[in-house]
Amino acid sequence: MRVPNPWRGLEGLPREVWLLFATTLVNRAGTMALPFLVLYLTRGLGLPTGHAGFALTVFGAGAMLGAPLAGRLSDRVGALAVMRGTLLLSGAILLLFPLLDSYPAILAATFVWAVIGESFRPASLAVVGELVAPEQRKAAFAVSRLAINLGMSVGPAVGGFLATVSFPTLFLVDGATSLAAGAVLVLVPWRAAGGRRDAAEPHGGASTAPAGVLGDRRALVFLAAVFLVGIVFLQHEAAMPVFLVRDLHFPEAFYGMLFTVNTLLIIVLEVPLNTAMAGWPHRPTLVLGALLTAAGFGLLAVATTPAAVIGTVVVWTFGEMILFPTCAAYLSEIAPPGRLGEYMGAFSMAFSLAFVVGPWAGAALLDRLGGAGLWTAMFACGAAAALVMARVEGAPAAEKRLAGAGAAR
Repeated sequence: MRVPNPWRGLEGLPREVWLLFATTLVNRAGTMALPFLVLYLTRGLGLPTGHAGFALTVFGAGAMLGAPLAGRLSDRVGALAVMRGTLLLSGAILLLFPLLDSYPAILAATFVWAVIGESFRPASLAVVGELVAPEQRKAAFAVSRLAINLGMSVGPAVGGFLATVSFPTLFLVDGATSLAAGAVLVLVPWRAAGGRRDAAEPHGGASTAPAGVLGDRRALVFLAAVFLVGIVFLQHEAAMPVFLVRDLHFPEAFYGMLFTVNTLLIIVLEVPLNTAMAGWPHRPTLVLGALLTAAGFGLLAVATTPAAVIGTVVVWTFGEMILFPTCAAYLSEIAPPGRLGEYMGAFSMAFSLAFVVGPWAGAALLDRLGGAGLWTAMFACGAAAALVMARVEGAPAAEKRLAGAGAAR
């Protein structure tokens, strides 16, 4: 009996998807300045911890502003031009960063860095949505996430070594890789995007908003769910490490190992999983992803052993692998012609808003309610996101085409 190839869904992906994969991999492999920004400001420059923490807040504000701006700019001048500009300009800012020695200048540079650097994501999502046929979008977005996770498995690890040698080197290497990634997009020929998006693809009917994403009820319902599930998901960077180390008394190394589990699962399984689920309608897939995310973090309320905690990470990692590629594929379905960048920018902004609210809310709930109360609340928040996802309206003809593609596999 012939065993089906779990990677078969990648056949026929446009060459530009793989070029974007290489660009993202190079860029993310050099990501080390932001993870070590607080340490650089406190240990390298001697700034108070509060000042360093506020710099991260400034970065978050810049990211929130940059996402919708990048989305609209992608629709006007082209997502490829935005990707090239963000990589080259953010690389230049990072190279200049170690030369700054005043706190106001550092905050200003951090804000500009965030606005420009975080503009790459909505532009890259828009490119994939335009390039790839609907039945291959989930797999293509999973390929993009694969590049991110492969790169992030390298960048912070190398950054940890460089930080022991010289903090400014972190910014130099990060900037150099951004410039190298930008050079790839500038020098390698790129065919125009938009050739694979079906002109007959339903993108709204009566519910499409000519005024843009803020007037599109379907998009707003979806973005509300993204915000809710984002609050839950981002606890792995906020309350979760505090809970594991302070409350359950696990060593810091155990928390670091959980990232390895998460990354390995994504590298090995996300692309085949999304290939296998390519024909699933968006609504039940989004609901499943949100529920698995909610369950994974909610189970921390009762997980007390290392094996149990690892099990919770496996559960929410499956939720992550299902949810995020489907989110991008869904927006690609409902965005009106010429406004895909705007919709992807709104998606990135909703997640950035969750980044602003989620860590603060999680830490506050952990101190006030304890671990059981926090994780129960996170399960409720994730379940609410799933209920909102269940109200997401799809494009019926597109769902039929996806189902047909899935049946033909």
